Amino acid sequence: MNFTSIELGASIIFAIAVLHTFCTGYFETLAKKSPTHAGLWHLLGEVEIVFGFWAAILVIFIGFTDGLNTAKDFLDKRNFTEPLFVFAIMIVAGSKPILYISTEILHVLSNILQVILRIRSAPALYFLTLAITPLLGSLITEAAAMTLAAFLLRDLVYRHKCSNALLFGTLGVLFVNISIGGTLTNFAAPPVLMVATTWDWSSAFMFTHFGIESCIAIFINALGATVLFHRQLIDPIAGTKQAKIPPVVVLMHLLFLLGVVVFAHDPIMFIWILLFFIGYTTAYPKHQSPLILREALLVGFFLAGLVVLGSLQGWWLQPILGKMSPTEVFYGALALTAITDNAALTYLGSLVSNTSLDFKLALVGGAVAGGGLTVIANAPNPAGIAILRHHFPNSAVSALYLFIAALPPTIVAILAYRLL
Repeated sequence: MNFTSIELGASIIFAIAVLHTFCTGYFETLAKKSPTHAGLWHLLGEVEIVFGFWAAILVIFIGFTDGLNTAKDFLDKRNFTEPLFVFAIMIVAGSKPILYISTEILHVLSNILQVILRIRSAPALYFLTLAITPLLGSLITEAAAMTLAAFLLRDLVYRHKCSNALLFGTLGVLFVNISIGGTLTNFAAPPVLMVATTWDWSSAFMFTHFGIESCIAIFINALGATVLFHRQLIDPIAGTKQAKIPPVVVLMHLLFLLGVVVFAHDPIMFIWILLFFIGYTTAYPKHQSPLILREALLVGFFLAGLVVLGSLQGWWLQPILGKMSPTEVFYGALALTAITDNAALTYLGSLVSNTSLDFKLALVGGAVAGGGLTVIANAPNPAGIAILRHHFPNSAVSALYLFIAALPPTIVAILAYRLL
């Protein structure tokens, strides 16, 4: 294979794909102006389609450049475990019984907050969703936490008529908090998982070096958003309660969720569990809602495309990281993660030899701190977009507005990691 020409072509295609993510709203506008070709414009306006679409272009490019066998060999060597896992965990975590038990727990905690602080139910639930659910990401993985939080916020906030400030402000805080919320353990956040084995980082190590800082930043971000938007939040209608779901059904779903999480790195096992889960929900439909298969497939397609495109960016990313001091690595990683997946970034950084502990901590800290700035910055972000984007103008999430909204919570994360 001619690596120079292939990698250069891959980087050009990757740059176009990144630019495309900022233009999805434009394609949705074109769909309205040109109904004859509305299907094509709607397709290109789906943010989850972007990287899968351009990954296909890359594979075609490799096929024409070096032959079909080279293209097939290139795909055979890619690891698609993460896209498959996010696909599986979204379906299970987004099921009705899981959302039911999560909502019940948050309502109990909310009632306690209301009594202690004498606040309305909506701000209490809003704060808890943005503060507690991201921390669950360190146990049930960030993808599952994102799915749960997005559905909870959909029912609490997004289904009402919201201002753009509330729409994007909530999304920015959610993305940043999920990105840093998985750092309390060594297995839940993709950018941590990429380096944990290589650098021999245990969960105790992660909690010692990132846990307290992450918790403080998450709390401040959630509190700040709640104070800023509490007047716009609408309390749930009094007297409305969820239809009760039998404990045994909830328990079965929790066991399926646990099984997918435990075997997160073994696609044969977690896909088998997923198929079993789908069969179970089909056999016992009374306490189920339609599974989010379409949304999960789109997110899996997006992440698979990111795997294909991101795998050929090491030729320029790795040398840049290798020449940086720890402070430069932190801010460099924070900036670079906005245009490439933070897991790919930390993986490439782990290949740099003879690095100090300060370098390693700075690389992971910068990567997770910047994980909310764009859709592609952190693997779970597309899951949140898939669930919530229909509530945004033209069903498209503006990449620019998301970046602006995520800046304040990102700055809080930076200060927590750099000063504490």
